[in-house]
Amino acid sequence: MIVIKEKSACCGCQACKMACPAKCISMVCDNEGFLYPKVNQADCLDCHLCEKTCPLLNKTTVRETAPVACFAAISKDAETRLLSSSGGVFSLLAESIIKQGGVVFGAQFDDQFTVCHSCTETMDGLAPLRGSKYAQSDLRNSYSQVRQFLKEKRPVLFTGTPCQIAGLRGYLQNKDDDSLFLVSVVCHGAPSPQVWKEYLMHVTNDTLPTAVSMRDKTEGWSRYKMVIKRNHETCLNTTATDTPFMRAFLSNLTLRPSCYSCQFRGDHGSDLTLGDYWGIEEIHPDMSDDKGTSLILVYTSKGQQLLSNLDLKLKESRYEDAVKGNPSIIYSAYRPAERTLFWRAFRRHGAKALNDYTTENNTARVRRLWARLLRKFRIG
Repeated sequence: MIVIKEKSACCGCQACKMACPAKCISMVCDNEGFLYPKVNQADCLDCHLCEKTCPLLNKTTVRETAPVACFAAISKDAETRLLSSSGGVFSLLAESIIKQGGVVFGAQFDDQFTVCHSCTETMDGLAPLRGSKYAQSDLRNSYSQVRQFLKEKRPVLFTGTPCQIAGLRGYLQNKDDDSLFLVSVVCHGAPSPQVWKEYLMHVTNDTLPTAVSMRDKTEGWSRYKMVIKRNHETCLNTTATDTPFMRAFLSNLTLRPSCYSCQFRGDHGSDLTLGDYWGIEEIHPDMSDDKGTSLILVYTSKGQQLLSNLDLKLKESRYEDAVKGNPSIIYSAYRPAERTLFWRAFRRHGAKALNDYTTENNTARVRRLWARLLRKFRIG
């Protein structure tokens, strides 16, 4: 039976819930908005399948090897590239799978603008899966759907964070399938869905928006914007890193506890890893035009196969150069000293705490100093 004694020991992949034959595991939100498994002990069969599935309890889901190749990449289709967070590689991969009669899984907003995993079998269905979503995705029943599609001998492309990839591999008991293609994203950490929802409602005055883009590139890739609209009204159109929500995310205040000691950095079982190639203007200036350049890390022959027929402009690059602009490939996010105080303030004041703890003013500096003292002397 799966037992979570420390919250840092659960990445929220939900593999245990989906693997349980008795369906006695539910995912319950804690007071930070993160999902954790809860077992109904009366219905538990003591089969221990949940434990065998957990990627944190079974490190065989992680391969500690360097990528076999590293590329900077740009889609040659200008419209696809504009609609994508970086260079448009995901769209080309997904289109290739769908043309083969396959299914593509990725993160999208549901009708409440909660981030969740979903799948599509059509080109039109790819639009909601494009673009970055900075909240931990609810996987729902996606792993069991993957298994069913594989039984039907259909190609499946599954995209997610490194821990979600490891969770799927654990759920499938690391059985390799030539029809399954695993693509992870370079992950800074998983932000709280609760913080995202509170911020969204704050921006829209407690009404649901009609459109959200966390990575709008119409004015450039390097200074991407967060755009939130409600019908014909623009509620927010600001450089993303100037929003309290993104500042809190990048300051690591809103991340899941397991992210501070992530066990899935480097190679975690994916065929490819995709990310933004930050620093491209210095490393490969000919691939830099401020319209978005993707980073591709290739780990397997299946990953090489995926890339082989895509209409991409590719430039081979050094892994060391890629890591310089994307340290999250190999390093976990640090845990801020003021995290505990932030969450106390957030539970009391909601979205207002985001601004209080990410603005460089005297109050914020005093709070950070006090938090460091609390940590040093182990009090509070």
